[in-house]
Amino acid sequence: MKIKKIVLRKMEMGLKVPFETSFGVTRTKKFIVAEIYSKDYVGYGDCSAFAAPWYNEETIESAWYVIEQFLIPTLFSTDEISCPEKMYEQFAWIRRNKMAKAAVDCALWDLYAKEQNIPLSKALGSTRDKIETGVSLGIQKSPEDLVRVVEKYMGEGYRRVKVKVKPGKDIEYLSAVRKEFGDIMLMADANSAYTLNDLELFKELDKLNLLMIEQPLADDDIVDHVKLQSVMKTRICLDESIHSVEDARKAIELGSMKTINIKVARVGGLTEARKIHDLCAKHSMPVWCGGMLDTGIGRAHNISVASLPNYQFPGDVPASDRYYEHDFMSPSVTIDKNAMIQVPDKPGIGFEPVPELLERFTYEKKEFLR
Repeated sequence: MKIKKIVLRKMEMGLKVPFETSFGVTRTKKFIVAEIYSKDYVGYGDCSAFAAPWYNEETIESAWYVIEQFLIPTLFSTDEISCPEKMYEQFAWIRRNKMAKAAVDCALWDLYAKEQNIPLSKALGSTRDKIETGVSLGIQKSPEDLVRVVEKYMGEGYRRVKVKVKPGKDIEYLSAVRKEFGDIMLMADANSAYTLNDLELFKELDKLNLLMIEQPLADDDIVDHVKLQSVMKTRICLDESIHSVEDARKAIELGSMKTINIKVARVGGLTEARKIHDLCAKHSMPVWCGGMLDTGIGRAHNISVASLPNYQFPGDVPASDRYYEHDFMSPSVTIDKNAMIQVPDKPGIGFEPVPELLERFTYEKKEFLR
């Protein structure tokens, strides 16, 4: 790949309904889109950093700065890129800043697959043509409201339900769903809202036969999670604690969890996501694909990576109409009656931006030439 040009966009879209987690409430999504051009093709990646550093240390503004000042010059200093993994190694000197790196890494993977004339999923090593998705639900006002929302999405075909929880909005809410819908695939996502002082609460959660509990303890912890997993039969899933294949290796050796939510944006892109997938497969630990209120570009990359063989639980990969009124990528993504999404068979990510929508949601744009 010989890179000719890069375009960065700052974009913003409003959510159809506010999305509440233990961190707070999100009403609009600001994000960055990276377009990387070779002579004949363009690869797309997006940066999922939020407007404020409440999920990780990055923000839209800090990620833009890192991409512009460090990642793009490093990219332009390489005459020809044989594969995305080689370029990812060139970024290693830049500490953390995973979401900024993910935007560039994912765009390179899309461009690479297009130049090879193969679907991105095949370039990554896919073994399936469909993936199963679940629905991720923000914190609702009451257990009754949660039951109504779950009923709506179960009616649309979703079979796995993830419920955001926080202290005071946990046991009663999850129990209401379990009572109403029986033995469905039900899981909780705490986003680090609890500590080991909440062991009695976790013992109650253990009675609900949950698929898993995602990131119950601190966002940088892999030690206290060992203690919690040792006293729970419910599978613990790590999210925010895992930023690299090295984080995953250490957590596996300690016994911190029984599964990992691999978010492409959180770990720095598809290159590192695949490494984590392969490591977990080696240790017979199933993984699944998480989301970041993804736009159409982020969702496209997630669909491809979630088709790898060790992604064994339904992911947080939404249909096009899940979070936003308009998806600026085409064609639309839909789920079938079994909550399955078709993996594209076109070269690259298999989706293209709708020009007028791409421009409508862009509020700042900058072009970089070699």
